[in-house]
Amino acid sequence: MTRTANRIKEVKIDPTASVHPTAELDSGVEIGPYTVLGEGVSIGKDTRIGSHVVIDKWTTIGERCNIFQFVSIGAPPQDLGYKGEKTEVIIGNNNTIREFVTIHRATTKDQWKTVCGNNNLFMNYVHIAHDCNLGDNIIMANTATLGGHVTIDNNAIVGGLVAIHQHVRIGAYCIIGGASAVSKDIPPYVKAVGNRARLFGLNSVGLRRQGLSKQDLDEVKRSYQIIFRSSLRLTEAVEALGRELPDSAHARRFIDFIKGSKRGIARERTKRKGDIQEED
Repeated sequence: MTRTANRIKEVKIDPTASVHPTAELDSGVEIGPYTVLGEGVSIGKDTRIGSHVVIDKWTTIGERCNIFQFVSIGAPPQDLGYKGEKTEVIIGNNNTIREFVTIHRATTKDQWKTVCGNNNLFMNYVHIAHDCNLGDNIIMANTATLGGHVTIDNNAIVGGLVAIHQHVRIGAYCIIGGASAVSKDIPPYVKAVGNRARLFGLNSVGLRRQGLSKQDLDEVKRSYQIIFRSSLRLTEAVEALGRELPDSAHARRFIDFIKGSKRGIARERTKRKGDIQEED
């Protein structure tokens, strides 16, 4: 366990904290009061861990993360088939993990890893279950909950009180409205809301904030129109999109997502008379 070194920031551990002898702490790590680090835990440079945090065995956390009080990371999965095998949680760099977040280590049914990437914000009471795989720049609002084996691609936003069924995939750049229940895959770039969640067009505001060019936005819009607003069957629409925009990375993202879906994708909500169309 690294304490100090020349030209390296000191590791600060509160006297009330409990750190397992096999835990590895890089320079500049701070461990708050009554926090517990278990066997084989690894904490990257300049990561700050608040008070009353439990980081259980075989967890790896990257650099410059900020973990607030009462967080639990690396606890055994809530799966009756798990028998204590050496599975992991792996968390990248620059993540903010707020109060009462829970992130469980994996089962042996997939990749033996629960993974969270870089630059993510997990707000209060977020739950990330076993075997989930999260990318970068994701925001999960208060009490958003993931079942096991959920995948979330880069730059997605999950609203507060959202519940996502196990094995569902959430596409890049999409936004899921608060209090939604998601049982089907949510394609990239879209807005989705409801119980069960349906699509409500593109996440236009979010895409503009991400700095997509007019050409990018036009390609995304055209892709959405072909997939969801043409008279073609889904398989036919995917083929038509490939023909019309063969060189578009955005069209390719739609195509690959749909072809890779195992649970099926959420579809656009059918508008009814009297519905009010929201403007972006």
